[in-house]
Amino acid sequence: MKTIHSDSAAGAAPDVITLERVSFGYDPEHPILHNLSLSIPRGQWVSIVGPNGCGKSTLVKLLNALLPKSDGEITVYGHRLEEETIQDIRRCIGMVFQNPDNQFIGATVEEDIVFGLEGLCLPYAEMEERLQAISAKLGIGHLLEKHPGELSGGQKQRVAIASILAMKPGIVIFDEASSMLDEGSRNELMEILQGMRAEGNYTILMITHDADEILASDRVLALHGGGLAADVTPAELFLDEELLRKCHLREPYPWRLARELQKQGIPAEVPASEKELIDRLWPSNFSK
Repeated sequence: MKTIHSDSAAGAAPDVITLERVSFGYDPEHPILHNLSLSIPRGQWVSIVGPNGCGKSTLVKLLNALLPKSDGEITVYGHRLEEETIQDIRRCIGMVFQNPDNQFIGATVEEDIVFGLEGLCLPYAEMEERLQAISAKLGIGHLLEKHPGELSGGQKQRVAIASILAMKPGIVIFDEASSMLDEGSRNELMEILQGMRAEGNYTILMITHDADEILASDRVLALHGGGLAADVTPAELFLDEELLRKCHLREPYPWRLARELQKQGIPAEVPASEKELIDRLWPSNFSK
């Protein structure tokens, strides 16, 4: 069995995921994805967007053979995805799903985190070290003895993320992980994501419809009609009205507000955040 390492030497970030002319379909005559080619470098935060049914979840499930590709070639950390590499590649990829309840296995939070580590056949001392480290990092130490059913939605998602990160995957996929969370829990998730990017140890793929999450990412892959409709920055996406319509997306609220202010003759450049827009407008409020 091949050993696949998710660590890379310093320097220009190498591609950790490569797809070459990849297709998938239950019916060969009507593929969900066809002739898809792209690459993702280490450490990048990528948003995957598009209308329902365009193949977003299908794409990420192809990366660790949860679905078998119909055609093309998939490479992860320089290794082709094939029968003898599937298990090792799966160790490099963690997935956080929409409903955290679907990821719980243990009777307590601690058991749930340790379950994944036991699957890696780690020594007890290392499992305990990882458990304590990830619990402190995500602020869930006080939850370790609780049953998952006692947790709030935000706490459940935080524990689900901890269970994945404890296994130290280089690639972490979030499949609409914020869609069932309230605003406070979404903000907590964003803080975790921003912290992961700042560490530089993770490549993040995030399926999302949320404008703020998209805006925070480095890159957007837009799927439509079974193919890659665009590979752009978040700013380029939100400036392209036709692409937004194709993806069934809306601009972030600060962007929409800035455009409405411009229509009223009030100078307001497109901001990076709501706070930035407020900071720009505040002085003009007192100059009148």
